[in-house]
Amino acid sequence: MMATKEKILDTAERLIASQGFAATSLRQIISEAQVNLAAVHYHFGSKEELLDQLILRKVTRVNQEREALLDTFEREAGGDPVAVDKILAAFFQPMIEAGCRNPQFVRLMGRLIAEGLIPSIAERHFQPTTTRFIAALRRALPNLSEGELFSRVQFMFGAMSHTVGGLALPVTQIHGDGADFQTMMLRLMAFLGAGMNAPATKEIQMEVQQ
Repeated sequence: MMATKEKILDTAERLIASQGFAATSLRQIISEAQVNLAAVHYHFGSKEELLDQLILRKVTRVNQEREALLDTFEREAGGDPVAVDKILAAFFQPMIEAGCRNPQFVRLMGRLIAEGLIPSIAERHFQPTTTRFIAALRRALPNLSEGELFSRVQFMFGAMSHTVGGLALPVTQIHGDGADFQTMMLRLMAFLGAGMNAPATKEIQMEVQQ
């Protein structure tokens, strides 16, 4: 028999992926999981804590795999900076594999992006891993100022959020040819690699025409 906690998490994941966090009530989760309210409060305490645990059970493995891949690339580099393309591969490949194993979780993350919930989730669950990857990018791109590196990292996360959010919508036109998650992520990696490796921006003072 499926453990009660996993049953609740699986049901919550399916419902939130389908209709969003705001539109999914604890009452609905309880009804579809066929558990009582006491079980939800015992395991999670609140709907917000339930979401937290739902994210944590997937991203913990992804983040561990990201850091393990980066460890491997750093050993192979022998003290030199890891190439940007390898840093991006270490960051995205575990995410791609997780998304291919569980397309429903990709839809869930897309829903959370659309509802503006990702910033607080990222701060709780992605910050240490993100900090390490930014440090690797800083070593790989010494020609960039702190400000420009920060901007490019922001562009990277913005593009990633937009892509995942678009894939979560049941509208083929959002992503052109109906490409799957893996294909879109590989396209994104190629795009980001070119952007990250671009020469530093020349700061030009634009003249305002009177």
